[in-house]
Amino acid sequence: MSTSSPEAVKKLLENMQTDLRSLSMECKKKFPPVKEAAESGIVKIKTIAARNTDILAALKENSSEVVQPFLMGCGTKEPKITQLCLAAIQRLMSHEVVSEAAAGNIINMLWQLMENGLEELKLLQTVLVLLTTNTVVHDEVLSKAIVLCFRLHFTKDNITNNTAAATVRQVVTVVFERMVAEDERFKGIAEQPPPVQGNTNRRTVSTLRPSAKDAYMLFQDLCQLVNADAPYWLVGMTEMTRTFGLELLESVLNDFPGVFLQHQEFSFLLKERVCPLVIKLFSPNIKFRQGSSSSASPAPVEKPYFPICMRLLRVVSVLIKHFYSLLVTECEIFLSLLVKFLDGEKPQWLRAVAVESVHRLCVQPHLLRSFCQSYDMKQHSTKVFRDIVNALGSFIQSLFIVPNAGSTPAVSAPAGASGSGVQGTAQGGPGAGGVGSNLTTQAAFEYRGTWIPLMTVSIQGSAKATYLEMLDKVEPPSIPEGYAMSVAFSGLLDLVRGITSMIERELSMEEELAAEFREAHPDQEWQPQPGAHLVWEEMVSACWCGLLAALSLLLDASTDETATENILKAELTMASLCGRLGLVTPRDAFITAICKASLPPHYALTVLNSNTANFSSKAYSIQGQTVQIISPSSESHQQVVAVGQPLSAQPQGTVVLTAKNIQCMRTLLNLAHCHGAVLGTSWQLVLATLQHLVWILGLKPGLGGALKPGRAVEGPSTVLTTAVMTDLPVISNILSRLFESSQYLDDVSLHHLINALCSLSVEAMEMAYGNNKEPSLFAVAKLLETGLVNMDRIEILWRPLTGHLLEVCQHPNSRMREWGAEALTALIKAGLAFKHDPPLAQNQRLQLLLLNPLKELSNVLHADIRQKQLESVLQILQSQGDSLGPGWPLVLGVIGAIRNDQGESLIRTAFQCLQLVVTDFLPTMPCTCLQIVVDVAGSFGLQNQELNISLTSIGLLWNISDYFFQRGEAITQELGKEEEALQKQAREKGEKLNRPFHPAPPFDCLWLCLYAKLGELCVDPRPAVRKSAGQTLFSTIAAHGTLLQQPTWHIVVWKVLFHLLNCVRTSSTTADKEKIESGGGNILIHHSRDTAEKQWAETWVLTLAGVARIFNTRRYLLQQLGDFFEAWEVLLNHIQSAALSKNNEVSLAALKSFQEILQIVTPVKDWDKPGDALAAMGVPPVLIDPLSASGPGRPLVRSDSLVERLTRYNGAELQAPPPGEESALEDSALWWSAWNTWYRTGIDCTKPPSGPTDKFSFIPSQPFLTALIQIFPALYQHIKANFSMDDLKKLGVILHGAVSVPISSDASPFILPSYTEAVLTSLQETVLTALDVLQKAICVGPENLQVMYPAIFEQLLLFVEFSCKPPQYGRMETKHVANAKYNQIQLFAPAEWVALNYVPFAERSLEVVVDLYHKTACHKAVINEKVLQNVIKTLRMPLGLKYACPSETTWKLAVSSLLKVLLIGLPVARQHASSGKFDTMWPELANAFDDFLFTKSTPPDNLSIQEFQKNEAIDVEVVQLISTEILPFANFIPKDFVGQIMTMLNKGSIHSQSPSFTEAEIDVRMREEFSKVCFETLLQFSFSNKVSTPQEGYISRMALSVLLKRSQDVLRRYVEDERLSGRCPLPRQQVTEIIFVLKAISTLMDSLKKTQPENVDGNTWAQVIALYPTLVECITCSSSEVSSALKEALGPFKDFMQPPVSRVQNGES
Repeated sequence: MSTSSPEAVKKLLENMQTDLRSLSMECKKKFPPVKEAAESGIVKIKTIAARNTDILAALKENSSEVVQPFLMGCGTKEPKITQLCLAAIQRLMSHEVVSEAAAGNIINMLWQLMENGLEELKLLQTVLVLLTTNTVVHDEVLSKAIVLCFRLHFTKDNITNNTAAATVRQVVTVVFERMVAEDERFKGIAEQPPPVQGNTNRRTVSTLRPSAKDAYMLFQDLCQLVNADAPYWLVGMTEMTRTFGLELLESVLNDFPGVFLQHQEFSFLLKERVCPLVIKLFSPNIKFRQGSSSSASPAPVEKPYFPICMRLLRVVSVLIKHFYSLLVTECEIFLSLLVKFLDGEKPQWLRAVAVESVHRLCVQPHLLRSFCQSYDMKQHSTKVFRDIVNALGSFIQSLFIVPNAGSTPAVSAPAGASGSGVQGTAQGGPGAGGVGSNLTTQAAFEYRGTWIPLMTVSIQGSAKATYLEMLDKVEPPSIPEGYAMSVAFSGLLDLVRGITSMIERELSMEEELAAEFREAHPDQEWQPQPGAHLVWEEMVSACWCGLLAALSLLLDASTDETATENILKAELTMASLCGRLGLVTPRDAFITAICKASLPPHYALTVLNSNTANFSSKAYSIQGQTVQIISPSSESHQQVVAVGQPLSAQPQGTVVLTAKNIQCMRTLLNLAHCHGAVLGTSWQLVLATLQHLVWILGLKPGLGGALKPGRAVEGPSTVLTTAVMTDLPVISNILSRLFESSQYLDDVSLHHLINALCSLSVEAMEMAYGNNKEPSLFAVAKLLETGLVNMDRIEILWRPLTGHLLEVCQHPNSRMREWGAEALTALIKAGLAFKHDPPLAQNQRLQLLLLNPLKELSNVLHADIRQKQLESVLQILQSQGDSLGPGWPLVLGVIGAIRNDQGESLIRTAFQCLQLVVTDFLPTMPCTCLQIVVDVAGSFGLQNQELNISLTSIGLLWNISDYFFQRGEAITQELGKEEEALQKQAREKGEKLNRPFHPAPPFDCLWLCLYAKLGELCVDPRPAVRKSAGQTLFSTIAAHGTLLQQPTWHIVVWKVLFHLLNCVRTSSTTADKEKIESGGGNILIHHSRDTAEKQWAETWVLTLAGVARIFNTRRYLLQQLGDFFEAWEVLLNHIQSAALSKNNEVSLAALKSFQEILQIVTPVKDWDKPGDALAAMGVPPVLIDPLSASGPGRPLVRSDSLVERLTRYNGAELQAPPPGEESALEDSALWWSAWNTWYRTGIDCTKPPSGPTDKFSFIPSQPFLTALIQIFPALYQHIKANFSMDDLKKLGVILHGAVSVPISSDASPFILPSYTEAVLTSLQETVLTALDVLQKAICVGPENLQVMYPAIFEQLLLFVEFSCKPPQYGRMETKHVANAKYNQIQLFAPAEWVALNYVPFAERSLEVVVDLYHKTACHKAVINEKVLQNVIKTLRMPLGLKYACPSETTWKLAVSSLLKVLLIGLPVARQHASSGKFDTMWPELANAFDDFLFTKSTPPDNLSIQEFQKNEAIDVEVVQLISTEILPFANFIPKDFVGQIMTMLNKGSIHSQSPSFTEAEIDVRMREEFSKVCFETLLQFSFSNKVSTPQEGYISRMALSVLLKRSQDVLRRYVEDERLSGRCPLPRQQVTEIIFVLKAISTLMDSLKKTQPENVDGNTWAQVIALYPTLVECITCSSSEVSSALKEALGPFKDFMQPPVSRVQNGES
């Protein structure tokens, strides 16, 4: 209910009347005037109420009268009345019905009461009501009222004093409130500011409005009073205290700052009055030094007075807070004073209140900023802000140094010690101080034995002071222990919090503005306000040293988790702020502090100690002793939670981690996690520290780089308490998250992080050198983690990251390396698997960038790294193989970077990769990489660690070739495009295109590379590899060769095939002949492969056969090349050198290839029926096993069937050659070239060794020679047209040579027949076949060929001679089989050469001669060349030797052959008798007959009768030939010859037997039958009536007479001997002889009987008859045999008993 409502008014009137009535009642007796006044007052009120509508206004107008009775009542000084009156007056006041005049009267009345000391409390109440209800009291009245209150403050009564004090305060406030209200009223009205005069008099207040004037006067007098001067306005003041004055000043300044700021007059007062006053009052505090003796200064120093000092500080706080902008200079002084009060020399209480004041400043960041701007940033100005912070720091420090402010002098650190000193002391290790005496759970700081408890002094962010509020205390209070520290600590934290939050808020705003600006003007640069930054930077620069010093010290000393947390938080926010502002040094300093606090004390970590090295010794001196003795049982206030190994190169003892260390570590993690972006180079510090902590805690990296608790490897294992065990997973998790959050860092920060990790890693590497201790893998693991989470921008960090990891991979410490490789390969795999934008397929550069380190790993020599590299290649292939694209060359390069020194397992892994590539990925890779695949596969073939891999890789090459074949068209197109691009580039650069086999088209080059690789493998040192490669090479060429363009074949022939042949030939001829013991392991090596030479021989065979086969099957294609003839010559040259090789296998195979290229052996498709083609030419089937035609299990398709399929590839139609022509080489030059090769081979291989031979001389084998000769017939078919006599002679030499070659004794049992069989060896067969082919060709050939017959005869006759005279092979000792007949055992004498049994061969040759002569006897050439004579001459040898021949069949065959030849030849000879061409033959024939019939050799002793008779029959046959074929034609035959025959027959007819016969055989051995035939022939010839010339007859007669005469002699001698011998029988041979003679006589008698008488010469008759008496004399002989023969001889004489008539008549003598 308001005071002006009708009800209230009514009430007021009633009350007033009541009051007046009461008053009149009270004064009725004693004070009548008062009573009257009261009663008239009642009337007056009633009147006013009746007359006026606005009763209150009327009352106010008449207030003087209305109040009068009450004033009079007060004047009575009667307490009861006075109280009643004052109450009534108050009621009037409260209804605001007191006018100014009335008010004045009231105040005067109150003053009187005051002076009389009555109703003091009521007075105060009344004044207060009067002043507060309205503004009627002002000027002198007001001043009187205020003085009244002041006077009441100084009474003897405490209650009154206090009430008065409160009233004064309220009144002062009211005065100023009125002024504020007045200003409000006039706010809208523009006022003319008064002209400012230079030095305005302080009493000039004319410009002020009334309320303002009152306020001004009041404030001015307050200053006067405090300064102990007389007031100007408050007249009547009797006493005043400074403390009260200061409190009033403070409250005005604090409550009405606006007044002083808006009105110049007031501002002036502040400057001119308040500040000097404060400074003056401060002086005792400034000068005073605790504990200094007064003798030092002459005048005694006034002691500081706590109440004043404390109030002064409060005033200063207010001044600074509100009027700083007005009082810049003054504030500088105040602040400097404040700083001084913190000195250790000042009294404790003074320091405490100073600290509280400073705390008040600390919670006002904006104010602090102003200080910084006004002082620190100005030149030549005190660095106030810095000093404040430093002072706070020094203060804290001094508390530890000076534990109690006693009388002991203490050394104080200089106030501005922002530098070394503070820092030095501040960086002690975590508080491992001495054992505290009064340990409780209370939070406290402890440092070097000084224990300071920590109290809760104020809530965060507000400076609630304790001592600044102790206005009632006069004596300085005792300050509890730890209070100052707690306030300072609180202030420090508030300072940090305030500054950082303010600056960060402003930074964020600026960033928002910048972002908006960029959106609006994307093209322009944002220009921030430079001023702000400068202020922020200056603030941080000014305060960081002091803060760091203090915070580090506190952190060191803190024993309370919360306090520690707060300190760490402060350090962290400062570090982050410095980072944001780019202030590197302070940022690093704060981070270093946190880092050091995380580690155990004295931990040797270079990064951290570098900047504090010079103080470390001082700082730790106190603690040095206690560090070692720490153990969980000691009562240290730090709980030890972990014991571990320090990370250092030299093994050291263990170190301990306390709970505080772990707490710091978490802060560090927090810092890195939340403020990573601003850490920059300090990452180094942070990470180094984390690395050491992780190490001490025994965390080891696991998959993906995350750290997991693991056991330490050496030394006493890490000991962890359960407390920290539960923390570890959390820490490990935070660690991982820390690096995960690196994905939110900007690029520059990320680089800082990577660089820091790299340099950490470098340190770890250096530490791990030279020992195999467990290295610290922290950096490597975290590099991996960082890389993995930043995959989306991997490009910017890939190079430094992988560059460093590659170095790690080369580290000698295996664990280090292993992790380097793990990290690197994991990154590469992740990089390839990551879904980049754009995808990798479209970003080749990135893909190559990612794969490059994989390639670089190939340069690392450590096998474990290569193993890891290859395993990851395998994984990459399995997961990303399809999308590697341009990365293939790199990947293949890695697979192919194998070396022989790398051990099997590596090569095996690499090979797995290659197999995967070949089986799965050939179609996905660019065709340009196919060549690399070939090279890589080749390099696996060439490695020598693992034979199976070499062989399998050759298989892969075969698979690759199949792939080329199937995808030919696609590959050709793609390579074609690539080629065009390359050529274009080359043209632009003006260079030639540089690629292998350049002129050939790219697809062909691919094939050539494949062939070249296989070619290299064909000369590998290992036989199995060579064999496999050879088979594959020739198979691929055979199977896919048709894909090649024709010109490419030129390269294939010359660069691939011939090059290979050359290499193989060289290697074979220089191969080692040493025996290889065994093939490693338990492999047995067959004797045919037990030397390198023999193994190479196999390769040579295979290669030569392969090349020959290609020449054979691809002949039509090759012939179209320009230089086929040269190629042919080279091939023949190779065949020749192989054929002449000292290895039987090679030489034989060479001939096999020779046959193949001559197409003697039909091509592949006819393998099943060898020799058909030859059979057609009359050549017996070849005796060499055909070499296997192709690789194992891959029968070759004759590629001709593919011709149709392939024509579309080559564009040009490939014409298949017309059937039949393939085998017929028309080019005679080629055939003659072949003939020359054949001839050279034949000559060289049959030429006997020149010198004396030893057992190692090389002599060609029989199969080889056989094969060689076998080639001739077919070759001859092609060259017969021009085959000349010279060629025939050359052939003869070779045939003769070949037959003469002996065989080694160890081969002989396989080649030689047992001696009893007369069989030809295959070689001999072949030689005869060759001659047979020749003679058949001559037979059907033109006339001019027939001149060759005699040469053929000559050759054959040479062979015939072998029967008796085996050929000599050089000077070689051979054992002849014929001689060995009787001592077979010696045949196998070691290392001997056995000549073949030539008898069957000679005999067969003889048969051929007879046969041939049969056909050709009449040929002119045969006649002219005296073939017959040569035949006879040759046969003389076996005929003459007869029984002495090596084989008896020889002479028998010779005889029969002679007879056959003569039967044909003699008629021819007689026919041409006149020409004289046969003249020389006859004597030869005669000698032949003679040599045979009267041989010098004796028959062997064991010859049976039957045999002898058979042999005699042969002799008889010869004589019969003479009688039938020669003697009848004697007139055509030379006389001498006939004479020789006669003599011979004569000799035969009386054959004196050999004296060696036994009695039993004598009659047989006499060859009676032969003699008889001779005799008969002789006689027949003698009496022949056909004697053409007297000469012949004479010869026969002469022969006959000789015979008769000889018979006479024999008989006579016999008779004589018989008589002389008496009873003794004559020698057997003499008896035989006589018998023979007697038989001859009987034969003669028979002949004479048959002959015409006129044919017999008379003289003969006489001789015959003269025999008779001699015969008769023989009758007496005693031998019955002689007798019977005699009887036969005498019988025929009866026919001569009656002589012819004519004779008797004419003459008797």
